[in-house]
Amino acid sequence: MTTDAPTDYWDTAADTFDEEPDHGLGSPDVRAAWAARLRGWLPDEACDVLDLGCGTGSLALLAAEQGHRVTAVDSSARMAELARLKLAGTGARVLLGDAAQPPVGDGRFDVVLVRHVLWALPDPAKALRHWAGLLRRGGRMVLIEGRWGESAPVGFTADALADLAGPVAERIRIEQLAHDSVLWGRTVSDERYAAVLRVARPSRHAEIIDVHLILRRGDEILLARRANTGYADGLFNLPSGHVEDGEDVRTAVLREAYEEVGVVLDPERLAVALVMQHRAPGGSARIGWFFEAHLAESDPQPFNREPDKCSELAWFPLVGLPDDMVAYSRAGVDAHRTGERFVLHLHERGDPIAYAPQGPGRAVVLPGVWT
Repeated sequence: MTTDAPTDYWDTAADTFDEEPDHGLGSPDVRAAWAARLRGWLPDEACDVLDLGCGTGSLALLAAEQGHRVTAVDSSARMAELARLKLAGTGARVLLGDAAQPPVGDGRFDVVLVRHVLWALPDPAKALRHWAGLLRRGGRMVLIEGRWGESAPVGFTADALADLAGPVAERIRIEQLAHDSVLWGRTVSDERYAAVLRVARPSRHAEIIDVHLILRRGDEILLARRANTGYADGLFNLPSGHVEDGEDVRTAVLREAYEEVGVVLDPERLAVALVMQHRAPGGSARIGWFFEAHLAESDPQPFNREPDKCSELAWFPLVGLPDDMVAYSRAGVDAHRTGERFVLHLHERGDPIAYAPQGPGRAVVLPGVWT
């Protein structure tokens, strides 16, 4: 774990472990506050809980005291030994292993409990998929995460985590925690939350569907620069978003056009530009529908309706797109410009999120059947 974690994460912070670091749970009041929260996140009946990156076992102990059968895992031999001492007599077992690939079998747990670990893993999406497989049908994950730091923030916003967990979650409930100073032993101003995921184990392949708008003004298109989202911040992207439950893709892109750039479009002015299966570096594949619409001179001009998520709007020539653009978005526009209709753009782990002129070309054009 890096020292960029929230300061209370290492509240005794002895690098040499002369004192036991208790992950912010050294105070009786703090422990009581976490115990109360835990009762709301875990099932009422006794169940099998897997605590990953358990540290000295503070949360594992609270779960065990509430009657749950606990398995705790940590990659540090010293931490694991401290956890064994703390959990002695509770019936809990402590294992030495990697949180991303814990040494336990599939389908054996009702809850996977993880505090301030997911953000530090090299491939969090892969870890979530693996953890989902460790759960019994109807199981849940409890992920306690946040985004910390001002000059160089780390971690995930709640929205970014919800996107990341979308492929494995049937339902996601976010519970904001920063306002509860008792949990942290002090007042905090950064984002901290618990995400409780009801994990789906679908029998069929499922992917998130998103929509993208190529809004044209003559030979120019409108791009928005992302900000404060936790993913691809600082890069230009098409106005876009996820299809919500009950929506079709056309309804979704009309909604996103209004919510993001204040444009009210008649459905008849929309045309399908292309369909792309795309995957972010380290993420899961999703299906993107790209639509095109043309602004008339008499139409109201777009404006930034989400300044908390977008730092600027700008028009660019189709033949002069910026390099500081999300790679798959750039690939979609380029493919549409050349008349393609079906594209794969599947990043590999380690690829840059931004378009890289000299980087790996991930766009694969799929031929269509034309009459």
